[in-house]
Amino acid sequence: MTTQHTPADPRAQYPNDQPVEQLDHPGLTADMQSRPDHGEKTYRGSGRLAGKRAVITGADSGIGRAVALAFAREGADVAVVHLPEEQQDADETLQLVKDAGRSGISIAGDLRDEQFCREVIERTVAELGGLDVLVNNAAYQMQQGGIADFTTAQLERVFATNVFALFWLCQAAIPHLSPGSSIINTSSVQAYQPKPGLMDYAATKAAIINITKSLAKELAEKGIRVNVVAPGPVWTPLIPSTMPPEEVDSFRTQAPLGRPGQPAEVAGAYVFLASQESSFITGERIGVTGGTPLP
Repeated sequence: MTTQHTPADPRAQYPNDQPVEQLDHPGLTADMQSRPDHGEKTYRGSGRLAGKRAVITGADSGIGRAVALAFAREGADVAVVHLPEEQQDADETLQLVKDAGRSGISIAGDLRDEQFCREVIERTVAELGGLDVLVNNAAYQMQQGGIADFTTAQLERVFATNVFALFWLCQAAIPHLSPGSSIINTSSVQAYQPKPGLMDYAATKAAIINITKSLAKELAEKGIRVNVVAPGPVWTPLIPSTMPPEEVDSFRTQAPLGRPGQPAEVAGAYVFLASQESSFITGERIGVTGGTPLP
C-alpha cells in the first residue's frame, strides 16, 4: 500500500477508472461506485499538529474528510461541520478522528445562516477547549449551460455558502485565535481557469484568493497566518452530484498527470499550512492541481 512516504510514479499512484455516475446533491460517499481515498489506509501522522483544535467545514466527505483525518492523525482535535443531510458521511469522518485517538464533534447546519456560523465557533471553543485552526472548505457549486441559466437563487446560494460564510466564520473565530494560529481557505483552479458553466462558483473562488491576501495582512500583526489551497480536479461526491455525465467523464483526464487527484493527496497541503513548518508563510496560495499551471 502506497503511503505519503512511499516513492511512486504520480501518474499511476491511483487508477483512472472512475465511472460516469450521477448522484443526487449533495452526494454521499457511501453512494459512490468508486469511493475516494481520504487517507484511511495511506496517511501516517507524526505529531505535527499535536494539541491543536481545528474547525473544518465541509468535513463530511472529500477534501474536508481527508483534512480531518490527517489533522487527527497529526494530533489535532477536530470539529466536523456539515449539512444535516450529510450526517451519514459526517459520522464516518468523526469515527476516523476518534480512531486516531483524538476528540471530535459533529456540528450540523447550514453555513448560509450567520448565526449558525457563530455557533460553530462557540461550540468548538466550549467542547474542544479552544481553537487554533479554522479551515474554510465547505462550498456549493452546480454547473449550468451558460450565463442565461444562472438563477438569482443559485447565485445567492453559491456566494452565501462560499464567501459570506467564510467572512462570518473568520469574524467569529479571530477573537479566539492566538499567535501561532492559522486560517486556511479553499479556493480552486477555477479561480484562474474558469469554466463558463461554473462562472458563479469560479467567481467565489477568485474572491477567496483576494480575501486571503487581505486578511493575511490584517492578522500578521497578531501572529495569525492566513493561507489558501487551490485544488484542481479531485474525485469527491461533489463531482457526480453537480456535473452532467459528459463532464464527469472528461473530468478524469483534465490534469496533465492524466488522472483526477484523490482527497488524500490534497490533505498534506493543509497539514503543512497548519503546522509550525510554515511559520514564515502567510497570504500565500498552494496549488494542488496535477500539473495545471496557476499564475
